[in-house]
Amino acid sequence: MSSGQTPTHAQLDHLVIAARTLDEGVAWCEATLGVAPGPGGEHPLFGTHNRLLRLACSFAPRAYLEIIAIDPAAVPRCAPGCRRWFDLDDPALQAQLAQQGPQLVHWVAAVPDLAAATAAWRALGIDRGPALAASRPTPDGLLQWQITVRDDGQRLYGGALPTLIQWGVTHPSARITDAGLSLRSLQLQHPQSAVLQQALAAIGLGGVAVTEGAAGLTAVLGSPDGRERRLQSAGVGVKADGQPGHPRINPSDQKPPRVP
Repeated sequence: MSSGQTPTHAQLDHLVIAARTLDEGVAWCEATLGVAPGPGGEHPLFGTHNRLLRLACSFAPRAYLEIIAIDPAAVPRCAPGCRRWFDLDDPALQAQLAQQGPQLVHWVAAVPDLAAATAAWRALGIDRGPALAASRPTPDGLLQWQITVRDDGQRLYGGALPTLIQWGVTHPSARITDAGLSLRSLQLQHPQSAVLQQALAAIGLGGVAVTEGAAGLTAVLGSPDGRERRLQSAGVGVKADGQPGHPRINPSDQKPPRVP
């Protein structure tokens, strides 16, 4: 492989909405996006469960929205001392979810070769974590994938650096409920924006804007009622909006500016 080649072609896979409980996540989705999330499943590896919604997206045709929470009835099967993915065990994030409600916290990028993608990031000094084998049961059988999760569960870069995933034979998008939502844009912000840009370029991921600023993500969604919803994450411990209990949204008839 020459120095000018990228080892893999990555795509945005899904956005992650964290919730203190799955019921709170469902209520947030109905109040914020105006639609009910479709079914998801349980993740035995980390003791979490989710609900899903498809996102029509020109630059990521299999994109979806994941609402995820710790399953109080489950005992994680990961190694003793491990922490759950997406910082779900982090006290600061848990306090933020308790005070502000469910919110956008992270995103996941799909790659065809997880080993090559993580090696490309290690060459940049980025430790995304080991590749773990995960699965969950579905009506069609076992859904399987490999995903990068650090032992400390950290998302890194305030959630702006994606977790990497390599799906098995089946991708879940074929069965995810389509409620008419679309992902119009995703923008990442971080004081080290140049590092983020370099990391995305190293895995061949395009379609996502990166700017310099306080760590966070901004996703602009289109909805069936024709209004745009702007979801913003301000990083762990930083208030994400002016209304307790919800990330910032703009559901008014006056559409907000499109994220560049």
